[in-house]
Amino acid sequence: MFQKILVANRGEIAVRIIRACRELNIRTVAIYSTADEDALHMQLADEAVCIGPPKASDSYLNMHNILSAAVLTGAEAIHPGFGFLSENSLFAAMCEEVNITFIGPDKETIEEMGNKSNARKMMIDANVPVIPGSDHSITTYSELTEIVDDIGLPVIIKAVAGGGGKGMRMVFEEENLEAQFLQAKSESKAAFNDDRMYVEKIITPAKHIEVQILADHFGEVIHLGERDCSLQRNHQKILEEAPGHTLSPVTRERICESAVKAAKGVGYKNAGTIEFLVDAQENFFFMEMNTRIQVEHPITEMITQIDIIKEMIKIAYNQPLGIKQSDVEFKGHAIECRINAENPLFNFAPSPGELTYLNLPSGGLGLRVDTAMFAGGLIPPHYDSMIAKIITHGNTRDDAIMKMKRALNEMVIEGIQTNLDFQLDLLSDDRFISGEYTTGTLTEVIIPDWVAAKEAENETV
Repeated sequence: MFQKILVANRGEIAVRIIRACRELNIRTVAIYSTADEDALHMQLADEAVCIGPPKASDSYLNMHNILSAAVLTGAEAIHPGFGFLSENSLFAAMCEEVNITFIGPDKETIEEMGNKSNARKMMIDANVPVIPGSDHSITTYSELTEIVDDIGLPVIIKAVAGGGGKGMRMVFEEENLEAQFLQAKSESKAAFNDDRMYVEKIITPAKHIEVQILADHFGEVIHLGERDCSLQRNHQKILEEAPGHTLSPVTRERICESAVKAAKGVGYKNAGTIEFLVDAQENFFFMEMNTRIQVEHPITEMITQIDIIKEMIKIAYNQPLGIKQSDVEFKGHAIECRINAENPLFNFAPSPGELTYLNLPSGGLGLRVDTAMFAGGLIPPHYDSMIAKIITHGNTRDDAIMKMKRALNEMVIEGIQTNLDFQLDLLSDDRFISGEYTTGTLTEVIIPDWVAAKEAENETV
């Protein structure tokens, strides 16, 4: 097994990886920017190396400095977590050049699946259902109109090299098509230095369902079930649950089988997530593949009792999967709420600053808190605004919801604005309780209703 791993990330995912390494008796190296000099992840690691100033491009995205830290400390492998360099094929290639193992898929797979147009072609070849749309990247408006004339509106225009909602536009009216296309191209060029686009039919209303897979270097691929990630704002998830509450057993089996087929079709190795859209008739369509660990992986771990981070490390060390599909048991229901430093009443504006007081929920079975924060800790303005992920597990969905309500009621955060109250109210919303929500429910219905109710309360006071 690896003797030392460098964790090329920060925040709660860095803490999560360091803890998994400790349980595997692996020493760890943390990296940190000057904005994170008191951060928990660097305090927990066996060694810590400062790799630059606060700006991400000068620190957590600085491949040369990170690799230098790995070489100087004698790290044999690098775990990239999520975000930052986790889906950067060049970084994976650079790791290989200096004989350091990248804990994730190989550089070719990252590049193939990161190119959304190419990934779509590969899924077609693997006989996985895809959304009607372009079969190749497009760069001109005339190419776009030719495809839209064929598949019809509404459509979503996406950056080939996209991620995180950047370079993405939804178009419902023909008169907006050209302007939205040019804006998406410009945004993609700025974010990814790549203005190639592709277009897909909008499947609406739809559920966003993703399947967790594990694949070793010996051809074994298994799935760990699905997650419902439909409650999202600006393509960023707010609350996730596993398994999908409203999926029929037949659809659940078919969608998980398709995810395994997709992973085998691209020769995938390590942990990955296949994302699908599921329409009202439970037809499902491949959307994209994330070649990294997901933020919401804990809910899958809760219902399977399989540590995905540890499995990633073992696979990267070239060990065969010690788990067969028949070994995977799905028990109960799990929910994750992302608690962020943001103000929901002001369009979820970021609220960086010092946490002057923090009380995290604890106690009881089926409660997990993934965080890197502590009283007196800082949420820097330079990075993601996540404070903590609260995860609950119960024998039933109702059990998991009640545990989450209890947990969030115990949580106290002072010094900054948060979405804690919003998450607590969301758990009691009829549209969430029914499980019938779709990708548009949060933005189109729940948030406007919640904001209006809060404004009415304030006027009354």
